[in-house]
Amino acid sequence: MPMTPPLQLRVRAITWEAEGILGFELVPLSANTLLPPVVAGAHINLQLQPGLLRSYSLLNAPGERQRYNIAVNRDAHSRGGSRHLHTQVRPGDVLEVSPPANNFPLDEAAPHSLLIAGGIGITPILAMARRLSALGRPWQGVYAARSRASAAFVPTLQALADEAGAGMQLHFDDEHGGRPLDLAAVVAAAPHDAHLYCCGPLPMLGAFEAASAGWPRPQVHLEYFAAKDAPATAGGYTVTLQRSGRSVAVLPGQSLLASVRSLGIEPPYSCEQGICGTCEVRVLAGTPDHRDLVLSDAEKAANDRMMICCSGAQSATLVIDL
Repeated sequence: MPMTPPLQLRVRAITWEAEGILGFELVPLSANTLLPPVVAGAHINLQLQPGLLRSYSLLNAPGERQRYNIAVNRDAHSRGGSRHLHTQVRPGDVLEVSPPANNFPLDEAAPHSLLIAGGIGITPILAMARRLSALGRPWQGVYAARSRASAAFVPTLQALADEAGAGMQLHFDDEHGGRPLDLAAVVAAAPHDAHLYCCGPLPMLGAFEAASAGWPRPQVHLEYFAAKDAPATAGGYTVTLQRSGRSVAVLPGQSLLASVRSLGIEPPYSCEQGICGTCEVRVLAGTPDHRDLVLSDAEKAANDRMMICCSGAQSATLVIDL
């Protein structure tokens, strides 16, 4: 499958959005160039340095083609991406950016949508609120953060809710004795035909999954910003790259991605945690050991594709389309 060529975008502006959060506006080098359109829930990959490719959700209005807007939280446990953007990138810099991809799509036909965000998880949720408002579809928003100071885009989200006549619940842990949002109560109060969306930190997503366990799976949507499970590094199998005509033994302690790269082959990858979908490949033979948070349970059961950054093999051999 041919790769879509990356875009060259200029950092037009960097803005302070909240405590520890910066906004970045990325525009084409030519004012006459139209970008691939923004879609609610989509993300882009930024090539920050050689070997440093990171994914960030788009937050601007779906349909926009003049710019991409992202917001980046300075993560204390950063593996390089947020730290680099906060400390090294400046207005005027040119970045290599992928066209938008979407692992967190919005069902625009849903009779009601409940949009739940935690911390920097507001970015795709804000784009969804913008899209639903533009369509005149009913939605309700819930936004939780550690504090008001660390919550970005609150006035924007509140204005959208007010204009659309949507309910908006704000929860700041430090104003509730450090207690997190009661997601079980939030989900229980949702209309039974609502589609539920959640993006935020791991504890929030775990609570959301527990609260929505009894809901029909097609009505439950979530996006992770960090891995939930350990990557598959047990090794002990052989992977064959069909198009390249190469094979390599995956050794204990080594990931499938690292084994492929040891052959001098550089497949696309970004998060290395199984959350962005950049490294997805087709599986031609064998049984994967899925560890990603991109594929649905049904897609994993089909065993016809996998994320090679975190997943491995349950079978002794694996053949993939590389």
